[in-house]
Amino acid sequence: MSGPILEVRDLEKRYGARRAVAGVSLDVWPGEVLGIVGESGSGKTTLLSAIAGRVAPSAGSVTYDGRDLTELADVDRSRLIGDKIGFVHQNPRDGLRLNVSAGGNVAEKLMAAGARNYGALRETACRWLDRVEIGRDRVDDHPSKFSGGMQQRLQIARVLATQPQLVLMDEPTGGLDVSVQAKLLDLLRGLVDELGLAVVVVTHDLGVARLLAHRLLVMKDGLVVEHGLTDQVLDDPAHAYTQLLVSSVLQV
Repeated sequence: MSGPILEVRDLEKRYGARRAVAGVSLDVWPGEVLGIVGESGSGKTTLLSAIAGRVAPSAGSVTYDGRDLTELADVDRSRLIGDKIGFVHQNPRDGLRLNVSAGGNVAEKLMAAGARNYGALRETACRWLDRVEIGRDRVDDHPSKFSGGMQQRLQIARVLATQPQLVLMDEPTGGLDVSVQAKLLDLLRGLVDELGLAVVVVTHDLGVARLLAHRLLVMKDGLVVEHGLTDQVLDDPAHAYTQLLVSSVLQV
């Protein structure tokens, strides 16, 4: 692919008179991780939801691989997003079938993509459990028996099993203990590099952004107030709001 895998232009989301997202434009290139940071209420999660088609934008375009998702019929958009774009929820329980086994959660996505052979499905599911560091002996266990960190790793396996080209992540380490976060971040970095994924990750944690993202967008009140290479933005922030975000972390 010669151009960006994702192009967002002048995206807006209004709730009455309030603009939760105010004319945001961004590009994401194959193999790149774009981080979106800001405080609660900055518009970052609404922006991600609009990109993912989970909320309808009020204006603007979201172009994936040359197709404007905002102009597709609901069924076509859902099929394209399901096949080619993965979504990792902050709460893994929102992205898993809790009454289906760990292996079944992965196999369901593969079956939706056309796989049918039971033996091959089970073996592929086991291989994905290996990749996210869940023992194969847990393949028949339900996610309700897993810790929060294991549930998140299982959700990641489910999302990545169909090899999407673009993955959208909403606070993927939120709510996890620090030690569990560190292991999950190491896993994510390895998978992103190994699979050459394009990723958009929303996080309020600047440490997560520094470890995962190549570039950053900083949002405040629905606007992008600063953008650039991650280390540049965090080490030498130009906007007063970014300076405040960075200094608040340093003071903790």
